[in-house]
Amino acid sequence: MTLLRERSDRRQAAPPDDGGLLVGLLLTARPKQWIKNVLVIAAPAAAGELFSVRALTRLALVFVLFTACAAAVYLVNDARDAEADRAHPVKCRRPVAAGRVPVPAAYAAGTALGVLAPFAAARLCPPEVAALLTAYLAMQLAYCVSLKHVLVVDLVVVTTGFLMRAAAGGLALGIPLSRWFLITTGFGALFMVAAKRYSEAVQMAGKAGATRALLTEYSTGYLRFVWQLAAGVAVLGYCLWALEEGGVPHTSVLPWRQLSVVAFVLAVLRYAVFADRGTAGEPEDVVLGDRALAVIGLVWAAMYALAVVDW
Repeated sequence: MTLLRERSDRRQAAPPDDGGLLVGLLLTARPKQWIKNVLVIAAPAAAGELFSVRALTRLALVFVLFTACAAAVYLVNDARDAEADRAHPVKCRRPVAAGRVPVPAAYAAGTALGVLAPFAAARLCPPEVAALLTAYLAMQLAYCVSLKHVLVVDLVVVTTGFLMRAAAGGLALGIPLSRWFLITTGFGALFMVAAKRYSEAVQMAGKAGATRALLTEYSTGYLRFVWQLAAGVAVLGYCLWALEEGGVPHTSVLPWRQLSVVAFVLAVLRYAVFADRGTAGEPEDVVLGDRALAVIGLVWAAMYALAVVDW
């Protein structure tokens, strides 16, 4: 403990790293995590209403607003957890924990983004989108303060954040959201969230310095059960969507919608390899870092697009 305290003191006393305060704030906002906000295009893409100037403009705005809200949450979260993060072998390098960004500056930047983003949404977006963003911000801040310490609720909150992103694009363009779309997106998100928690639990087992205290209350067996259950429901939901013709036969060269089930299942199985190994810590790192998964994703996207345009 003494050695740990000395290391923490040295980090606090160390001069700010290269880049200064603005770069530190940008890094605290987690640019790598912004890829999650691309989910706002999911519903419009599924409905075939993605490629118009109006749609692209509206979706770009929603993407920016969601990014601002998420950045606000990350800034407040890192400011609150700065002391605990200094004891973590990886999180100690975060700008706030490392002393590059003062805690008051992180709180100030987070508060500013948290106020401006919903205000801009109320002025520039449909009321449903503004309400969704406000609810997302309130839920995530409640998560930072207390909900992340409540069993199961923490999984539900993070999963709901993904679902809200996916729903926002449809609400922005007035597109009805399919029940299968919501089921597949929701349980697909739960699959990745539970796999991430499982990986964290496996990697931190027997080690000191875990900042997510709730991990000690989950068993790895329970988290494995959750991600396996979620993966199964997500696949089932996608299959039911793909096989539901609504009485209208396809007129395309091949039944792309049905064929896309193969790519979807392969993607889930490939991701499950990393979940099973306990290396699915960050979904974006898994998706972007594995070449085979990236190729499967591109094949699925191509089939999905062909199904939408009925080629």
